[in-house]
Amino acid sequence: MADFVSLLVDMGFDPEKSKMAVEKTGNQGVEPAMEWILSHPDEPSPSAEGGGSNDNTSTTTPATDTKTEEVPKSWKCEDCGKLFASMDTVEFHAAKTNHSNFSESTEEKKPLTAEEKAEQQKKLVELMKTKRVEREAKEKLEEIEREKQRMASGKDLIEAKRRLEEQEMKEMIAQKQREKREDKAARDRVKAQIEEDRLARKAKFGGGGSGTSITESPPVSVKPSPMEVDVVKKDYTHTKLQLRLPSGKTMTQTFGVSEPLAAVRVYIEMNRDDGVEGSFNLITNFPRKTFVEDDYDKPLLTLGLVPSAVLMVTRS
Repeated sequence: MADFVSLLVDMGFDPEKSKMAVEKTGNQGVEPAMEWILSHPDEPSPSAEGGGSNDNTSTTTPATDTKTEEVPKSWKCEDCGKLFASMDTVEFHAAKTNHSNFSESTEEKKPLTAEEKAEQQKKLVELMKTKRVEREAKEKLEEIEREKQRMASGKDLIEAKRRLEEQEMKEMIAQKQREKREDKAARDRVKAQIEEDRLARKAKFGGGGSGTSITESPPVSVKPSPMEVDVVKKDYTHTKLQLRLPSGKTMTQTFGVSEPLAAVRVYIEMNRDDGVEGSFNLITNFPRKTFVEDDYDKPLLTLGLVPSAVLMVTRS
């Protein structure tokens, strides 16, 4: 506390009031004490009530030898010539100005005049205003930086959620495709078994060893439809589908032309909010067509749903 009081006294404040200011501000530093002094100009100091109690006391100075060595009364900065009453103020001045040449002086530091005190207080007020503005600007910049971090965190969260939904959709499509492949493989095995049984019966009951030759028919070339030719020419990569739900609500989504129709079905299952659950069919009006299970493994380009199409969603 003594360091803070010494600095305030050196700045021109009353010693008693400086001590009171340091105590009132909880010994937190010179700046809070200065703010307290400037905001309480009419606050009486402890010595105000008994300020003249020592006026009548006489002090006797013992006679000393005139040749006695003079006692240093202050410290002098050789760089700027200023005088300081204590080592604390010397250290404060050195830290502030980077001056390093100090020496003891027998010259007593004179107290500040009223005009000098007023000027010093004016400078201190301006200094505190400047520091307050700097502090507010710094706090504003920190708040802006925190807001940027919150926005960046929010964007990262949205992007992570989007990637998760996209991955889940891909997994669902892959699962449905696996299930369809397994069902198709089971149907093929049943068909193969039926055909094997039919051939066995035919061979058993005559007609199997007749040596009948089987003539293979020449392959028939299938020309692509005008729509497929037009799509190939323009080389579309995406198609825009309008999906009309039974409730009358419409959803619009863009798909890749190579995605299977099953991707459209998964999209409807994940995003419809009309409250209708259960299986459904997909139908086109022009031309009128209801897609069957085998169609869901085919690309949208092959099904003629490029570059755009309208699909009706109906309960199955």
